[in-house]
Amino acid sequence: MGFRKRSLWLLLLSVFTPAGLGHGGVVLEDDVCVINIGFLKAHFTSYQPETQGAEEFCEDIPDVAGSVFVIDYLHDFLKSMPVDFRIIHDINDLGRFANWDDVKSIGDLNPHTVFYDAARTHSDGVLKIEHAFAEAGSYIGVVTAQHPTEDKRYNAVFQFRVGGADYGFVPYMIALMLFLHLMFWKGGDWMRRLIKAG
Repeated sequence: MGFRKRSLWLLLLSVFTPAGLGHGGVVLEDDVCVINIGFLKAHFTSYQPETQGAEEFCEDIPDVAGSVFVIDYLHDFLKSMPVDFRIIHDINDLGRFANWDDVKSIGDLNPHTVFYDAARTHSDGVLKIEHAFAEAGSYIGVVTAQHPTEDKRYNAVFQFRVGGADYGFVPYMIALMLFLHLMFWKGGDWMRRLIKAG
C-alpha cells in the first residue's frame, strides 16, 4: 500500500474510532449501553415507539416526541434500593462532560427539571420511564440510588440530545483533516519537507 493510501487510512481511523464518538455517562460495552450508578451498573436503552418503532437508542434521541427510557439493573443489589430518575435542561451547556459535581453546582434542580420520577424500588430490576419531549435540545439525565440501610447515595449522570445528535467540533475536525490530507496529496513535496524538518 502506498504512502498516500496509508496516510488516508490513518486519517479515517483517527476520526471514526468509537472512542472518539462516545460521550457522557452512557458507555458502549460489548454492543450494550451501560450506565454506572456509583459502583453499580445498569443497561440503558431509549425508544421512540410513535416515530421510530422498536429501534433502540443508546444516547441521542432523534425526534421531539414521546420517548421511553428503560434501565435494566445488572446488579441485584439495585432491586432493594429506592431509585429516582430526573431529566433536566443542560442549562450550562455541559454536554457530554456533565458529571455529578456539575449537577450539584446547579443547586435547586426543580426550575430546570422537565421530568421527575420519585424514588421507588423496582423488585423486577427494571426502571421504565415515559416522557413526551416538547422541544429539541440538550438534556441531562440523573439517576440516584439510595442505599437501603445506610446514608449513601449513588448517582449516574448522562447527557443526551433530543431532536438529532450534536456532533460539536467533529465536522470541523473532519474538514481540517481532509484539507490537510488533500494539501499533502496535491502538494506533497513541500509538506514532506516541512514534516522532515520538524
